[in-house]
Amino acid sequence: MPVADPRPLLGEPLPLDLLNTTWVSGDGLQDLLVDAEGARIFLDAHGFDAPADATARRALRETREVLRAFLSDRDSATARHEVNAVLARGAQRPLLNPFGVDVEVDAAAAWRVPWVCAAAMVTLLETRADRIRGCANPDCVLWFLDTSRPGTRRWCSMAACGNRDKAIRHGRSHQ
Repeated sequence: MPVADPRPLLGEPLPLDLLNTTWVSGDGLQDLLVDAEGARIFLDAHGFDAPADATARRALRETREVLRAFLSDRDSATARHEVNAVLARGAQRPLLNPFGVDVEVDAAAAWRVPWVCAAAMVTLLETRADRIRGCANPDCVLWFLDTSRPGTRRWCSMAACGNRDKAIRHGRSHQ
């Protein structure tokens, strides 16, 4: 029986969903990739038939932190270099089949999914860079793609972080 995904924000594009494998709860910072069961939840959610062993989890966590560092400071040459180092671990090539074309990722088994996540981040940056946001709550570590029409979304979730901020501001205005 599949285990339910415990993360508070689901459904973001693949690279942002990788970033969201850490989140803050009442018990502090949580990490879905700390064990094989959690990694399997992430991998299965995206249809990856990939290993969830210690080496693969380490590669996923490393890629997650590299992507987070880059998004936090897009002008950082170091962060850009680290993303490029992940991208250098693999490549894509088209393969013809009887029904059309498949795309194969050529990377070590542990690095296939991290490479796909990094490559997907590049595509997201090419197409929607101005809409990739970190939650405005300074205590939140979640990222999202702002798909709102005006492009003004600030919170990972209005029900959680947005309401918390509104309550704090309301309390300050009535003191």
